[in-house]
Amino acid sequence: MDPLLVVSEEVRTALDEQRPVVALESSLIVNGPAYPANTELGLEIEKSVRDAGAVPATIGIADGRFVVGMDADLVDRFASTKGIPKVSARDLGPVLAGGGLGATTVAGTVVPAARAGIPVFSTAGIGGVHRRAQETFDVSADLLQFTRTRIAVVCAGSKSILDLGLTAEYLETAGVPVLGYGTDRLPAFYVRESDVPVKRVDDLLVAARATQLHWEVNGDRTVLLTTPIEERDALDGDEIERAIQAALDEADQAGVRGNAISPFLMRALTEVTAGRSAAATRAVLLSTARVAGEFAVAFSAARTEG
Repeated sequence: MDPLLVVSEEVRTALDEQRPVVALESSLIVNGPAYPANTELGLEIEKSVRDAGAVPATIGIADGRFVVGMDADLVDRFASTKGIPKVSARDLGPVLAGGGLGATTVAGTVVPAARAGIPVFSTAGIGGVHRRAQETFDVSADLLQFTRTRIAVVCAGSKSILDLGLTAEYLETAGVPVLGYGTDRLPAFYVRESDVPVKRVDDLLVAARATQLHWEVNGDRTVLLTTPIEERDALDGDEIERAIQAALDEADQAGVRGNAISPFLMRALTEVTAGRSAAATRAVLLSTARVAGEFAVAFSAARTEG
């Protein structure tokens, strides 16, 4: 029994019976819409996983331990409490030692998820290489953590404000496979596709087998399964790129530098899309959770076959 893990009875039973389980991050709850809409969103994401036939396991930190499978009361506590820190990979030890609450990001969630034996994690979008990283060295901790953690991450790619080409180059160098479910182009969060090619796979059972074989022959690396946002919910890629380029020019004129650029770009996109980005973000959170649930079902089937 792992003293750092508090695993809910539902999740523990599912893992013991090798039934499908999907890990979910808790940072989207504390950084989502205002309370109580953030509670509702967290529970809706869990429902999308359940509707696909898998058990959701929202993960956070409380009382010096990882909680794997937060109940509705704890989700509501996270949603309604101000000042809960976001916890990335580097923050895990200090926050655990502090004994308070911690909302785990992508890099902060895959660690306890893998430790608990959960093979699938869902998020709307991963971090990546930021624009102008050649000058700032601003690279998300997600990418490095993927080289250390055996887990399948289902996502809608990376946000358009990032440098998707450099993100793909980093992942290739790190030996992290990137699969496109029903697409041969890397999705860009609330944009359906970018100009970055990925390995297309149209069958989740095939994707599950590919994941297992990758782990068998190439060790503890994350496998990314990317899935685009539904077409009805997507934003126009050309419009988004024009807005980003205009915002970069504005940032230059305003003297915005380093890691301040990405938040600047996000605010600019929110203004340009007149709030449509918020609706698209909600849609992509739910769609990736559904696909992750379906993939977890396929993964369990593939494991049984093996």
